[in-house]
Amino acid sequence: MRKFVSFASLLVLGLSVSSGYAANKWGLKEGSPELKSAGHLAFGPEGILFIGDAKGAQIVAIDTGDAKGEGKKIEIADLNATLSAAAGGSKVTVNDLVANPASGNLYLSVTKADNQPGLIKIDTSGKASEVSLTKTQYGKLALPNPPEDKEVAAKGRTRNLRNEAITDLAYANGKLLVTGVTADATPSNVREITFPFAEADQGTAVEIFHGAHGRLEDNAAIRAFIPFTIDGQPSVLAGFTCTPLVRFSVNDLEANKGKKLRGTTVAELGNRNQPIDIVLYEKGGDKFLLIANTARGVMKVSTKDIGRKEGIEAPVGGGGTAGQSYETIKDLEGTVQLDKLGDSQAVVVIKSGDNLALKTIELP
Repeated sequence: MRKFVSFASLLVLGLSVSSGYAANKWGLKEGSPELKSAGHLAFGPEGILFIGDAKGAQIVAIDTGDAKGEGKKIEIADLNATLSAAAGGSKVTVNDLVANPASGNLYLSVTKADNQPGLIKIDTSGKASEVSLTKTQYGKLALPNPPEDKEVAAKGRTRNLRNEAITDLAYANGKLLVTGVTADATPSNVREITFPFAEADQGTAVEIFHGAHGRLEDNAAIRAFIPFTIDGQPSVLAGFTCTPLVRFSVNDLEANKGKKLRGTTVAELGNRNQPIDIVLYEKGGDKFLLIANTARGVMKVSTKDIGRKEGIEAPVGGGGTAGQSYETIKDLEGTVQLDKLGDSQAVVVIKSGDNLALKTIELP
């Protein structure tokens, strides 16, 4: 008897083979990565999603099986309700948002009401579903010498530095860049990690001149960064609290592993503020940064002459700004998450009161 195999069955088989190929290629295994937290996210090759688990001091890679698709405009007026429904009715806190450049689907890392980590996918139709973190193809890498997981008092306030073990992630040129703090005397750190995972080295300690504070600093964590090729050289543009924007050469980061490297401060964008997300895009033949902030709105920052040798090396007082020129995009007030969606659009989460809304926007 001729066996009938439906197209749907072939499609499922094809997806399974494709996912298995990715898992084998990248050294993944099936099971639970046992996340203690789900924070910063970044997509790598072939639908591989990197999750920063600061509480567990580890990076986890999972195979989403989401390697093809077509990005579409997504609008969700009540994101709170959508995410809660996807998480089985649990109220959730959004930690990060990333768009899969291969498919246009969105992924949000969340913390549920029971303080458990979660990952929610929103497809291009706007449908939200929880991604299993108990049975998945995964790999993970422990970060050496993280801060202790405990509350400590410093400068009149209490904080747990373990929560800053991972402050941002980005995949570029075949490697995963990870920023955060360590337990070292010079805690601010950048790591360049190969994938498939091998073993994490101690990374490079970084130091900056902070114009708003008028001093050198090596303890402040990078809060958000973007890989950027500047004058043919792979570089990182990093934003810190209060808000210096600092350039680091990737080649210099590699050459100074286990040592301390001073970056070039290319802008001071105002104090009492912290960058949340940075994207890089091109418009009208020029390249711009779009930076979402906690207190100073969304900034469109020019990259003109950003590769100049000289940086800011003198105090910038009075909460003033210096260096790269920028404008504040008033229409994006309240933005708390931002990521690029294709070449001309971005997806944002905007907070108004207690309500979160997800919108797709044209890059300004």
